[in-house]
Amino acid sequence: MRPGRVVVERSFAQALGIRVGDRLTLNGRPFAVVGITVSAANVPYPNADFATYGSPFPTSEVGMMWLVAPDAIALATRAAPLAYLENLRLAAPARAAAFEAAHAAGPFSVLGLSSRQDIAREDGSTVLNEQRALVFGSSLLTLLAIATVTVLVGGRMAEESRRVGLLKAVGGTPKIVAAVLLAQNLMMALAAAAVGLAAGWLAAPLLTGPGSGLVGTVGPASLSLATAAKVTAVALAVAVIATAVPAIRAARTSTVALLAASARPPRRRGRLIAISRRLPVPVLLGLRIAARRPRRLVLTAVSVTITVATIVAVLAVHAHQQASGGGYSVLSNPRYERVDDVLLVVTVVLVVLAAVNAMFIAWATVVDARHAVALARALGASSDQVSAGLSTALLIPSLAGAVAGIPAGIWLLAGVSHGGTLAIPPAWALGLVVLGTLAALAGLIAIPAWAGGRRPPAEILQAETP
Repeated sequence: MRPGRVVVERSFAQALGIRVGDRLTLNGRPFAVVGITVSAANVPYPNADFATYGSPFPTSEVGMMWLVAPDAIALATRAAPLAYLENLRLAAPARAAAFEAAHAAGPFSVLGLSSRQDIAREDGSTVLNEQRALVFGSSLLTLLAIATVTVLVGGRMAEESRRVGLLKAVGGTPKIVAAVLLAQNLMMALAAAAVGLAAGWLAAPLLTGPGSGLVGTVGPASLSLATAAKVTAVALAVAVIATAVPAIRAARTSTVALLAASARPPRRRGRLIAISRRLPVPVLLGLRIAARRPRRLVLTAVSVTITVATIVAVLAVHAHQQASGGGYSVLSNPRYERVDDVLLVVTVVLVVLAAVNAMFIAWATVVDARHAVALARALGASSDQVSAGLSTALLIPSLAGAVAGIPAGIWLLAGVSHGGTLAIPPAWALGLVVLGTLAALAGLIAIPAWAGGRRPPAEILQAETP
């Protein structure tokens, strides 16, 4: 270190985009960057003033630089006077927190006291925020996975009813039938758990680095037997929860009805019929098809609610980040960037899973409503009206789920923030989320709805007994 030279803390240097050999201007004076370093004596950027308490700067995003004493003294002004940071070595380092608490109200109260435990905790807050985001996202993914597998199993039951009937005809008891159907999905769950463990083990270093303010790197995650057992147990639990009800229902269905592959008689609801009879044909068909399967209606709404809630939560996080910046700093915040990366991964996975779920629901609805669609075609409805009706049957619960996702996302974020401040996204952004979600779902649903509306009705009516 010599006059006219400066050493910059590493995370602050990355935010500034500077390297060794660059030149900086501090308060009108030029300095040469001769080093990039890290420090264990203070918190890295953006909270370098954590240990000094009472920073004179109008923003909480403060970085560190090192200069020789004459240069540092020359840079001081009335607006930003000198402050001193003293490192104390205690006889009992483990009692640093107790020392801080004991002297906070004494003669040291005019100073800022920060223990090494405080600094270590603040250093780890970056990874802690990532961990919270991952727990939040994985919980939503689990709920959406249950909905997806439930729809998938229900659709397979509608297609494999004859196979289940043959199994019962050759002597299979309801318990054996239910066990066979459950075993199919448990095997897929075990395979999916193995793939997920491998993917998570490889992806963990990309999401759990210590940050540029600390020394060291993170290697591959330790994959213990306990971790593998937990992941496998969750996968099996999802498969069991999603498969139990359809499997038991199929096992208890009459063997004759299963062999005939007959459609389930629709539930007649007089109020719904009275309301829908004056509506346009696509809306009429959509309401009646949707009412045939109330549980699928709920699953569709829940799936869309979870997806929209995640997007709203991400928008709320970005709004909070912009509000907390105060408009003073234009530098990137490494903590925000790390959380944004995790939220981006979670959001992409959720959107992909929601899209797959929408395709499964559309496919299951087309298969389940094939007899009702054939009757509508036989009574004069066109193929375009039938296709529009199938799409409407799925867009009705999707609209409800998209609207419910707005307060759900804010509520979920409030629960994760543990009482912290929240920033509500603007109304136009929330409106675009709802409209964009419905537009994307309409595009995904259109293909199976178009195919289901153009199947010859005579072929369906001859093959099935109402």
